[in-house]
Amino acid sequence: MIAVRSLQKKIGQQEILRGVDLKISSGETLAIIGRSGGGKSVLLKHMVGLMEPDSGEIWIQGQNIIGMNERQLGAIRKKVGILFQGGALFDSMTVEDNIAFPLREAGERDRKVLRSKVSEMLEVMEMEGQEDKMPETLSGGMKKRVGLARAIIRRPSCVLYDEPTAGLDPVVADSINRLIRRLQQRFGMTSVVVTHDMKSAFDVADRIAYLHEGRIYFNGTANQLQQSSDPLIQDFLLGRSDGRRRLTSIACSLEGETRSSEPSLTLRKSAARSTINIQDEPARARFGIQSRHFCFCRAGDVRRAGRAIRQAG
Repeated sequence: MIAVRSLQKKIGQQEILRGVDLKISSGETLAIIGRSGGGKSVLLKHMVGLMEPDSGEIWIQGQNIIGMNERQLGAIRKKVGILFQGGALFDSMTVEDNIAFPLREAGERDRKVLRSKVSEMLEVMEMEGQEDKMPETLSGGMKKRVGLARAIIRRPSCVLYDEPTAGLDPVVADSINRLIRRLQQRFGMTSVVVTHDMKSAFDVADRIAYLHEGRIYFNGTANQLQQSSDPLIQDFLLGRSDGRRRLTSIACSLEGETRSSEPSLTLRKSAARSTINIQDEPARARFGIQSRHFCFCRAGDVRRAGRAIRQAG
């Protein structure tokens, strides 16, 4: 369906994309994750021809869209819909007019046809009867649904989602995730979801790509991502900033003194408590821990000890 090959893009002096290679199969849902400012939305805009790369190729259903003029891109955009952050609705238009906008732009003028197709989309979005509302009266989740209805009203074969759950509470975010899955199942749509929301990525994606420093650093299933021992991936999944590695396991026995694989960390057991002693300042800095000692009421409570060290700092 979509193939990205050696895509590079520089904005000013900053290299945003440094040779992205990615393939998205027909009918699958790919989530693209990565740090803020890492180029995820820039990559998404390239896929629909809204930005021109410095070099590289983007193939959509056998056509390289790089270098196409607007007329040629118009044909491609019939195949690829996009949901922008926040929905990007026209404030002066009703829900019906927002959703019908792509059809009108394509030349459809029959009011009955427009009304019928808008009603169908609202039924898919579970928003029946909302045609006459204005965007200012809609909640954040409803705006996303209207934006999505507009993106798919021409039945594209692929939909690009730019942060579909951003700014939504967990319940509404979950409903958007289920909607993305339902669209894939009902219409067989290929979906590309750019997100910071790891729950969303795990809920909707058949495959997850991690964009790091302008390149695809990881590309695999959700299970493969979660099971990865790569420190960079683990830091991202657990929300740890660079240079603040936490100790994730502690070697411990029920009696006496046991040292971990780190020679500077010792766990001592006494009758009243267990104490984790970080021997030197460089080790504390490496673990992201400020205090020299961690004490626990119950001797040998390794789970509490490990949890405290992971959360320290």
